[in-house]
Amino acid sequence: MARAFTGERLVVASHNPGKVREIRELLAPFNADVISAGQLNLPEPDETEDTFIGNAKLKALAAAIASGLPAMSDDSGLAVSALDGAPGIYSARWAGPSKDFNLAMARIEKEMLGKSDRAAKFVCALALCWPDGHCEAFEGEVHGAVSFPPRGIKGFGYDPIFVPDGFNITFAEMEPAAKHAMSHRANAFAQLVAACFKKT
Repeated sequence: MARAFTGERLVVASHNPGKVREIRELLAPFNADVISAGQLNLPEPDETEDTFIGNAKLKALAAAIASGLPAMSDDSGLAVSALDGAPGIYSARWAGPSKDFNLAMARIEKEMLGKSDRAAKFVCALALCWPDGHCEAFEGEVHGAVSFPPRGIKGFGYDPIFVPDGFNITFAEMEPAAKHAMSHRANAFAQLVAACFKKT
């Protein structure tokens, strides 16, 4: 049986404001005082694992041990079929040290030249770890296609080039509530909440 989150303060092990905002919104119905690793000036560990879940656990555990508080981490990325699943776990790294996702999206567009397969998926792994080393982890996906040029300003990361199945707009053109209802993060989050959280 999964360990339940029973505390009040929870560290989100991320320095990405967009990701922290989404997780904070998803945690709104629960009694959790969310603080980011950036607010605590915690260092970002190198992502040395070869899976989304491996990297999520690594980051959450580092933040939990450094802060002495339970910590949640998200490792997510875009996997493009025609690029053999790239950028995948390297999604953030494709944006470079300045986290320039316009650069990363331009790279995908360039590498897609001459390829007709537009299928893609967003993958999100969520890990919840405690300072004693215990971790729970879950993974969610949402399928769709990449579309160029980028459209929309409401999302972050690769959202402007991802059109989920059944829609003709990108994640960055969707209202946040609509995205939260069906995103890869929402899928993983629903599993995490069912296992580890109770509404107050």
